[in-house]
Amino acid sequence: MKLLLIHTGGTIGMVRGPNGLAPQEGLVEAAIAARLPAHVTLQQHVFAPLIDSADIGPAHWNEMLDMIDAHPDCPVIVVHGTDTMSFTGAALSQALEGQGRRVMLCGSMTPLGAGGDAEGNLDLAIDALVNGHGAGVFLSFSGRILPANGLIKHDCHHADAFRAIPQDPLTAARYHRFAERNSIVLTLAPGLPAAALSAALAQVDIAVLRVFGVGTIMSHPDVSTALKQAAERGVKIRAVSQCEVGALDPGSYAAGAALWASGVQNGGRETPEAALIHLWLN
Repeated sequence: MKLLLIHTGGTIGMVRGPNGLAPQEGLVEAAIAARLPAHVTLQQHVFAPLIDSADIGPAHWNEMLDMIDAHPDCPVIVVHGTDTMSFTGAALSQALEGQGRRVMLCGSMTPLGAGGDAEGNLDLAIDALVNGHGAGVFLSFSGRILPANGLIKHDCHHADAFRAIPQDPLTAARYHRFAERNSIVLTLAPGLPAAALSAALAQVDIAVLRVFGVGTIMSHPDVSTALKQAAERGVKIRAVSQCEVGALDPGSYAAGAALWASGVQNGGRETPEAALIHLWLN
């Protein structure tokens, strides 16, 4: 059996230096190799340089997908920092949907050798892949295997840092790689000037709009005008709820009528990360 490691960086493989935690090459690779059963051969692709997950973007998702495609017979473990794990989970889930691949994301809140969660998360990921965990993209974290298409990082300190928000079943994406796009996730808030919303939308190709509740927005006509004008310029805008759980429900409140009339897409129960990836790949 072969196992593909894609090591992007992240806390799990960092050591403390004069300016704080920084990646150290070889640490993760050695830890995984030491944990593999004798019948498993490790193939590896290590980002050069290793990066903090704050710097992950579409080119890196394409690099991961290229490596996964280049090893069609391998289950895959992707070692990744936690801060943008939710974006990468959505990206790989949607891009690989329907291909039958087995991918396990893994990271940690503390580095290897620090007496924290790193070793346990690696052990769980390796055990799941070696013992035939089903197809799909998942996260190995804090004793659980979570579907990666609707992750949110809800805690920036404790080991149980992630939740998996229920999502509608995935369908195959139109595209399977990420083109260059200017993107934004915008959150509506009381007092947001329509001019600020319009200015932000003028700079992007795709936008996720975090709206209130089941799909309402403020009633000021300049807000709906800003959305409509952006949509008419070709900006793809997808709405999601600011609530963690639950789907948007167009038509349930009059305060949402202007939103749906402006050409904004309904993201249903998607997380902001999942909605952004949907726009990118469709």
